[in-house]
Amino acid sequence: MQNRIASVNRKTKETDISLEFSLDGSGSYQIETGIGFFNHMLESFARHGFFDMKLTVKGDLHVDAHHSVEDTGIALGQAIKNALGDKVGIRRYGSSIVPMDECLVCCAVDLSGRPYLAYDLKFENDKVGDIDTELIKEFFYALSYNAGMNLHIKMLSSGNNHHMAEAAFKAFARALDEASGYDGRVKDVLSTKGTI
Repeated sequence: MQNRIASVNRKTKETDISLEFSLDGSGSYQIETGIGFFNHMLESFARHGFFDMKLTVKGDLHVDAHHSVEDTGIALGQAIKNALGDKVGIRRYGSSIVPMDECLVCCAVDLSGRPYLAYDLKFENDKVGDIDTELIKEFFYALSYNAGMNLHIKMLSSGNNHHMAEAAFKAFARALDEASGYDGRVKDVLSTKGTI
């Protein structure tokens, strides 16, 4: 088993991001994005996926949260891709259905190398905490395309906007944990092409 850890440093005129990420962790995290609700979602992602994550984001929050959220998605997607390496022996597919009180969210992941996002979360409010709810889609889009993953997130039962978002992040965490996990029956990569 390879050491599946990646570091990403991304600096632009809009954001300065430092990220250390491990696929094979215990769910420990140190996260500071400057956006309280976003911190909470990423902490839930790390904890429920058993990923270790150290993340610092310094962004132009005087403009809004868009660049910080999107660029975090870019950095995390790159870290996941780098940590996966050659993908030999992984399950490739993962799925999870997570309830949070009245809300129910389904997430499915294919670590195929082909990016795609199918997103079906319909928030009733423009904001939850200190983040625009529309930025949650931007985060998952940036992550999926930089990781090279096929990512489906579907709301099965809606309700409180905080519950909807948190169920989505937890479902994604559990699906990614399953997809990136090893299966002893897979001796190379799980594809008839011989590569993913």
